[in-house]
Amino acid sequence: QVQLVESGRGLVQAGGSLRLYCAASGLTFSSYDMGWFRQAPGKEREFVAAISWSGGSKYYADSVKGRFTISRDNAKNTVYLQMNSLKPEDTAVYYCAASSRSTRVLLRSGYEGSYEYWGQGTQVTVSS
Repeated sequence: QVQLVESGRGLVQAGGSLRLYCAASGLTFSSYDMGWFRQAPGKEREFVAAISWSGGSKYYADSVKGRFTISRDNAKNTVYLQMNSLKPEDTAVYYCAASSRSTRVLLRSGYEGSYEYWGQGTQVTVSS
């Protein structure tokens, strides 16, 4: 049974930082590309960042480029999202997802359909 469990939720002031974690189990983690998505109240879920199975390729949404960093530790079956210079518009539920069938084009595009497994989400709130 595949499980993706996000943690690191919190309330932070604008300009602050937060680190999210996604622990994976029940799958060969090092074979999966991983992504972070988010969904703000009343909005559709959107792509945030993705990382290839080896960690060698990383992709970001324009809205977070230069502020967020995705990374992974295959020995710990964990993917991270370091979020700096947070803004109120970053407030959302953040989800991690795993894909064994993606391509570089799909990863870069943030196409949700290529991800097979999803976590339950973790809330991030940025106050102004």
